[in-house]
Amino acid sequence: VQLVESGGGSVHTGGSLKLSCVVSGLSFDDYTLGWFRQAPGKEREAISCISRSDGKTYYAESVKGRFTISRDRAKNSLWLQMSNLKPEDTAVYYCAAWTSVWFPPSAVDKWGQGTQVTVSS
Repeated sequence: VQLVESGGGSVHTGGSLKLSCVVSGLSFDDYTLGWFRQAPGKEREAISCISRSDGKTYYAESVKGRFTISRDRAKNSLWLQMSNLKPEDTAVYYCAAWTSVWFPPSAVDKWGQGTQVTVSS
């Protein structure tokens, strides 16, 4: 099983980035897919997921209205469109897969390697 993120980078406040995660070795029917982030000195935070059954999306309050999660089963891919970025969004962002249907999950089964997002004022 592999989750490989890309698309991180450095932007100024108000900028946008789109993160990608290519998923291999697991079925989109068996796992909930989502995104976490971890800022320096802080705990890892669940920020978004997409339901495996009906595609309903969920967001942490900190990113609601600015971030959009999407997926394409045929491309085995998950994305996170981030807009109106703020310095407090600076973190390593992780693609994640878990078998429960809850958000945030109590445990994550698979993690990507992470991609750095830096937002400067």
